[in-house]
Amino acid sequence: MRHTIFDTPVVNSCFRLLSRLGLKLFGWKLEGQRPAARKYVIIAAPHTSNWDFVLTIAFAFCFRMKVFWMGKSSLFKGPLGGIMKWLGGVPVDRSKANGLVQQMVDTFHNYSDFAIAIPPEGTRSKVRQWKSGFYHVAHGAGVPIALGFLDFKKKVGGFGPMFFTTGNYESDLEKIQEFYQHMTGKNPKQFT
Repeated sequence: MRHTIFDTPVVNSCFRLLSRLGLKLFGWKLEGQRPAARKYVIIAAPHTSNWDFVLTIAFAFCFRMKVFWMGKSSLFKGPLGGIMKWLGGVPVDRSKANGLVQQMVDTFHNYSDFAIAIPPEGTRSKVRQWKSGFYHVAHGAGVPIALGFLDFKKKVGGFGPMFFTTGNYESDLEKIQEFYQHMTGKNPKQFT
């Protein structure tokens, strides 16, 4: 997999220190354990503000993880495009179906270590239902789902239990969403 900020030696150490200090300064705490699996999909929820990205990157440094994340393709245009990729970004063109699930499944099959964060809402705006891509990527690749979270009310972020898909999307989604029912996003009215 490509080189990112997470495996840039001196920069990684500096950002880990800054992340710890920043989170502590603003009253945030880590909860849970870094997933023990070598490959997994991370649910990034609730996703209601741009601060979710900053905090997720900070928590990734604190947990000593190399994380890739999916973002809308417009984030990767212009001079910031290279920086976004260096931060672990994977551009997604949401305007058309382009076999992204299969591309991610293939990526999991091609690497021995790979973790990607996918916000199930697919946007910071309120949605009626979660998009199923995160589930189909995990199930198709045969990897678990790490229940990653940011709870702005309690100022904690981290990981809940690992979830293994059964192939019954509706039943599995109900169990996954139970974990998030008491989480509060930065903009609570935007979290389904």
